[in-house]
Amino acid sequence: MGSKVFIDGQEGTTGLEIYGHLNARDDIEVVPVSQRYRKDLAYKRERYAEADVVVLCLPDHAAREAIELDSKARYLDASTAHRTARDWVYGLPELTSHVRPAIASSQYVSNPGCYPTGFLLAVRPLVEHGIVTPSQQLQVHAVSGYSGGGKKLISRYELHRDQLMDTRIYALNLDHKHMPEMKCHSRLEVPPIFLPSVGPFYRGMVVKFALPSVAAEAIIDAWIAAYSDERFIRVLPQGGGDVLEEGFLSATLCNGTNRVDLLVSANRSDAVVCAVLDNLGKGAAAAAVQNLNIMLGIEESTGLRMFS
Repeated sequence: MGSKVFIDGQEGTTGLEIYGHLNARDDIEVVPVSQRYRKDLAYKRERYAEADVVVLCLPDHAAREAIELDSKARYLDASTAHRTARDWVYGLPELTSHVRPAIASSQYVSNPGCYPTGFLLAVRPLVEHGIVTPSQQLQVHAVSGYSGGGKKLISRYELHRDQLMDTRIYALNLDHKHMPEMKCHSRLEVPPIFLPSVGPFYRGMVVKFALPSVAAEAIIDAWIAAYSDERFIRVLPQGGGDVLEEGFLSATLCNGTNRVDLLVSANRSDAVVCAVLDNLGKGAAAAAVQNLNIMLGIEESTGLRMFS
């Protein structure tokens, strides 16, 4: 048998996706969950003790409580609870060269959020290369498939599909829960103005922001310098090339993969940056599998797809 993984919260949207990735593999054994006892602390403590890694797919408060059950366990937390915590490694392997070794050796790894994954992979090299200044406040817009809202929102869309066919903007008070990690891990000194929205499609995501008075070539050069050896990041030609359909960029372009597509388009003076990903893939479950592979010493891309 291979390494053992216990998914606490396996019945949720992300938990089910992670289970689907792992269940068919022969190098990982998913520790079985008894639905009858899944909320029993003694039962969970026993499951934690027998696992090589515990994956937390829980609400934030429950994730914070869960790590108290076994002080020796290794944790991969898919909630928002620990993404800026001091003792936790932020599990975005492509962010810098120091992240992978830290994930491999750490007891505590936080799985990134979906919006921050797209934003950070797009912006961090631009900050590192001085294209975006740390004091610059970016205006970030994004649209996600409704699966990002979990079971309650999924049920609402599935039951009322005909009535919910528009794109619905939310977090209008500008305090979306992903804001702290977007600021923290981008090396920006001020948080971006972030306006997310939900589209009438199940999965997929686009994160975008404009950069006045910036050349597209400089952005592409910074991305290539950062990601030329990264198999799950694809830097598209300026303007998007063949991925556009009659001038339209689809939020579902990377669905079913662990890939992020980075695109910049520009006129003579200004640029717009877009990151496309599967909110349940590189934005959640597939990213968790990538992190698990690193934590367990398994080849990083095992069980993951670059193309759908």
